[in-house]
Amino acid sequence: MTPQTALATRAAGLARMAAFLPSAGRDYARNRNFDHGPQDRDAVSGLSPYIRHRLITERELLDGVLSRHALKSAEKFIQEVFWRGYFKGYLEAQPQIWARYQRARDRWIETLGVDAALAKNYERAISGKTGIDCFDSWVKELLETGYLHNHARMWFASIWIFTLKLPWELGADFTYRCFLDGDPASNTLSWRWVGGLHTRGKTYLARAANIREYTGGRFDPGGLAQEAQALEEPELEPIRTAPRERLAASAGPALLLLTEEDLHPESLALGSADIRAVVAAFAVQGRSPLPVSPSVLSFAEAALADGLTRAGAHFKAPAEPMIDL
Repeated sequence: MTPQTALATRAAGLARMAAFLPSAGRDYARNRNFDHGPQDRDAVSGLSPYIRHRLITERELLDGVLSRHALKSAEKFIQEVFWRGYFKGYLEAQPQIWARYQRARDRWIETLGVDAALAKNYERAISGKTGIDCFDSWVKELLETGYLHNHARMWFASIWIFTLKLPWELGADFTYRCFLDGDPASNTLSWRWVGGLHTRGKTYLARAANIREYTGGRFDPGGLAQEAQALEEPELEPIRTAPRERLAASAGPALLLLTEEDLHPESLALGSADIRAVVAAFAVQGRSPLPVSPSVLSFAEAALADGLTRAGAHFKAPAEPMIDL
């Protein structure tokens, strides 16, 4: 197993959470915006890949934080956990955003085949050959580790949109294919927020002085955009109302299907369903028409295998071989 796949388990997530909890209060609030590089991630939790796949749950994490810290001292970290929940709920209520993104992404991918200038600039960006020191370093880090600090993600998206002037959908597709914690809601809506689409007219501009300060002087980028004109799109339809009641699991014999979206079968509300077998469906390549990072594929596959084993033990049911969709 590679180091990444060895870490793609619930046990590894729980161990990482236990190691982080002492720092989740004022230390996190004071240091969270500093990106010291991939060799020093002590200021952040590193838990996002585990939360994204529900190897550990938000409730477990919040219970752990509040068992060690007062709400006021841990407020900043708790807010970050709730931002993820907010994005998940928002995209669920506005599925047209995901449909729009996919259609635009696919059009831009087709355009890369006929627009030589766009293809050249895009290739420079995803190869880390733009000449912008911080951006090129982040591309290398993303490709090698499957991770970027949250502050770097904002700078990255801003430079992609406003300095490199590349389509945001191609940038969102690139990071979604490369992040170990790649999530449809958090990834898509974060890019839209930077570009001024999520909160209409409100953009995020990456500034050289800010990057210098919060990377400890590691980078001093030149040539960054000096303004961030909000992107525009047609109005969205009104947010749909969530159903008042969820369908309960039927009683009787049932097959449990796991995907990368939820690998905490122990917490599923299955009512009186009698789980007779468990199977995992591996469909991670479906994130994009373009190739998904090998590290993402291997992490997700190992996480699914871990979930499959635990589900079989929990329900005392056969864990069938993984289905590759």
